[in-house]
Amino acid sequence: MAATLKDIAKKVGLHPATVSRALNARTAHLVNPATVAKVRKAASSLNYVPNPMASGLRTSRSHTIGVVIPDLTNPLFPGMVRGIQDTLSHAGYTPLLVNTDNDPAAEESVIASLSARRVDGFVLATARREHPLLAELATKFPIVLINRISESVQASSVAADEQHGIRLAVEHLCALGHTQIAHLAGPAWSSTGHERQQAFARAMREHGLTPARKPAAVDSWSLEAATKTALSMLDGNTQTTALVCANDQLALGAIIAAKKLRMRCPRDVSVVGYNDMPFMDLVDPPLTSVRVPQHDIGAEAARLLLSLLVEDGTMPVKHVRLTPELMVRSSTAPPQR
Repeated sequence: MAATLKDIAKKVGLHPATVSRALNARTAHLVNPATVAKVRKAASSLNYVPNPMASGLRTSRSHTIGVVIPDLTNPLFPGMVRGIQDTLSHAGYTPLLVNTDNDPAAEESVIASLSARRVDGFVLATARREHPLLAELATKFPIVLINRISESVQASSVAADEQHGIRLAVEHLCALGHTQIAHLAGPAWSSTGHERQQAFARAMREHGLTPARKPAAVDSWSLEAATKTALSMLDGNTQTTALVCANDQLALGAIIAAKKLRMRCPRDVSVVGYNDMPFMDLVDPPLTSVRVPQHDIGAEAARLLLSLLVEDGTMPVKHVRLTPELMVRSSTAPPQR
């Protein structure tokens, strides 16, 4: 038979109401920390599992969170989803994960479905620079954006410090001796692509450099789009010696394009990616990339959403920026021309 609050209360010698407060992420701060630790230890020893249905009847909450991801096949997101799930489950919440394929119609459909299931809030990675659906959603639910921001909606967010990350890439190439550096940018409609493009321009100015050419933006985050755009950037271009790419997918497209043009990476062109997705150390050549703390972003987003739920929407908008690091590998080297 499953353990109950009364079983835990009997074990620790406390009233069941105190035990309930200690186990609830929203009320634990009302209980002495030593008591909270004692209650949670007892709950663990008894293999206690909260009953979200019973709790939901008392609190009018479902203890579920909608997690909306644009592309589950993108290796960037599993680490973030794991961070979200680890944090939510510890607080007694269950994430409901959906994929949108970056399709506005699909996004509207899955969000409507999750809303009908009475989720308590949303963690979203689908913010575009202009996002009417997000604006409407923010008036009805606590929401937190991950890995991107929205220019049109006042919503809390958790992402890597894009300015710092791009600066690391530019500084690395400058230290190798590159001065003719160009940027393979993300889609103009994407807040991530827009922010990283601005960060590149700022980093180049900080080093007294002018980009080797105007940034070329892909029309999607796909490998095919990246290869096509990189081909147009590099074909007949004898000046550019290095590319800073808006993500690893674009960087791989740039390397493929270079090979098609019989250019060698890094001898003829150095390439830096962004995100450091899994297995970037196994591609040919191993990719220098800005590593984003994926699990930490997901975990912090979940913690921020839980705080919003505790405050019942009264907490001010908060933007958390986590520090990325540069993983230097063999796709970058001093310029040979």
